Amino acid sequence: MEHELTFVAPEGVYSVTEDHRPIPVAHNAPAPTYPTRLSNITVRFPVTKQPAIQGLGQLLGGGKDFWKEKGLAPAPIKEDGVSVSSGETPEDATSPDVGSQQDAAPPTSMAVAGSDQNHGLFTPPVGGKRRALSRPKHNMRTTSSTFITRVQSVEGLAKALQAKQGEVTYLFYNSAKNVYWVEAGVQAKEALVRIAFAAHPTCHDVNHATASHEHLDLIIGFQTGDLIWFDPITLRYGRLNKQGRISGSPCTAVRWVPSSPNLFLVSHADGTIIVYDKDREDGVFTPQAPTALLASPPRPLMNGPLPPSPEGSHSAGEWNPLDSIFVTIPPWHPVNATGTQAAGGKGDRDKTTKNPVSHWKVSKRSVVDFVFSPDVKYVAAISEDGCLRVIDALAEQLVDCYAAYFGSLTCVAWSPDGRFIITGGQDDLVNIYSPWEQRVIARCQGHSSFLSAVAFDDLRCDGRTYRFGSVGEDNKLILWDFSSGILHRPKLQSHHHRLSMASSLSLAARRRADMLATEHSTLQLPPPGPEGPLSRYHPAPSRNEVAIVQPVLVKQLENDMLTAISFLPRWLITGTKVGHVKLWIRPLPATSRKNGHGSRTTTDAQDLDWVS
Repeated sequence: MEHELTFVAPEGVYSVTEDHRPIPVAHNAPAPTYPTRLSNITVRFPVTKQPAIQGLGQLLGGGKDFWKEKGLAPAPIKEDGVSVSSGETPEDATSPDVGSQQDAAPPTSMAVAGSDQNHGLFTPPVGGKRRALSRPKHNMRTTSSTFITRVQSVEGLAKALQAKQGEVTYLFYNSAKNVYWVEAGVQAKEALVRIAFAAHPTCHDVNHATASHEHLDLIIGFQTGDLIWFDPITLRYGRLNKQGRISGSPCTAVRWVPSSPNLFLVSHADGTIIVYDKDREDGVFTPQAPTALLASPPRPLMNGPLPPSPEGSHSAGEWNPLDSIFVTIPPWHPVNATGTQAAGGKGDRDKTTKNPVSHWKVSKRSVVDFVFSPDVKYVAAISEDGCLRVIDALAEQLVDCYAAYFGSLTCVAWSPDGRFIITGGQDDLVNIYSPWEQRVIARCQGHSSFLSAVAFDDLRCDGRTYRFGSVGEDNKLILWDFSSGILHRPKLQSHHHRLSMASSLSLAARRRADMLATEHSTLQLPPPGPEGPLSRYHPAPSRNEVAIVQPVLVKQLENDMLTAISFLPRWLITGTKVGHVKLWIRPLPATSRKNGHGSRTTTDAQDLDWVS
């Protein structure tokens, strides 16, 4: 029977096994300004080897020394069971390749002019030496910085970490001016580490490419624009964009570049996305104003000529955020770094050690969030102007710009195979986009207030059916299923269904629609020129042109406002605005079988409820 701590989905029962709460606050304390964000990492600790017992093989000369004397020593084995060649050491074989791209996703068919011109933004120069992983310099316990006000850890943390074996999952979350580090699967009264800051942390991300049982790389962004590079295991840290030297605008999201040990992206409330290198110091940098293009031709990294416009509405060459992003190239940008490195001068080499790596002006309003595509070639960014932008991260160019039905977009996620992007926003809808088809393929209707977070369930996305979840300010946790066959379904609806869809909208949603539609109308589009309308801008289709997906499950939670959701192999994790994190144990995965075409399907796949 369902209650507050359980719910029943088609695949089985979810139930809360543990929860984590922040430190109690006074009753008269102000409400949290910035909602809770979740980050997670699974770390493999080495298994302690038992003392070897001298066996019959060793007594008969069959030990390692015997084979070494004969020159027949077997090749060392990596952790994944693959033998190491004679020309490499086990350390070289297991160390991460800092210049590699993530190849888990199949190559995409999205063709972008200039996208093959990879200037090395996310990769080191060809032939460059692999550099050792650097660690933060400052000890957080003995620091004199006033930015860090308190560090509290559980007693015997170092010994407890040394005693761990096998896989351990850690969670990081923020609440008020604190960041917490907890271990999933352990119902503890206090966090492993709690750090209190002088400013509000707004976002954070942990690097999966460098994670190990000895160190972790966590980047924390703040409302002041500051960034902290933090290793919770050694309690050491470094500080970037100190006192907003590069950007004083609040950080809205931060993401490590997948498979990169040192690069990460930060979005800001001033509509920018900035590329940082954790090993570089802050440089003296002033971004170029987009209006400066009035006196000069577009830079090579911009998306070609801007659309023409009549006299009096837009000046020739003015930047249009619906058709391009504006890239400011620092002197040490990889495009220019090739020349400075070739010069060989000491002063020139010093230029390559500064931040930022690159600066993108994406929107005239705040960038709310962004995510990488699985192949690390593209970035999907959402902003308060109600647009989803797909950016070629390697060429630093805008690929497509999609408008929301109305209002601002608030959350975004990319499917694990790279085929779909989902967004949630102030229109109470989840939109499903196909970037390769360049259109909205479905909308999900079930929330009655603004959405806070969306996430795909990787275990239930098999290329044919997809599962994702969403949470909103209505305190609803909703699970959704949709099929890839939606790409081929007709987009027609009868007049009766259009009326039923309109009547299903709540009165509050319709009032917000009128208000936000008026606000959204202030975003002026230049009229079509001789070559037609903007090629990259896609206006939102009407409701009767897009299929509607109905929820698989709706769970109303009697708690604080939900702001975070994440799927892990063992848990579904939710978080509230004040930092109350719940771990819902997942039912066992359904048994898999192969169909006639050789692909795997699950026995619990549900048919979708369509309005057609």
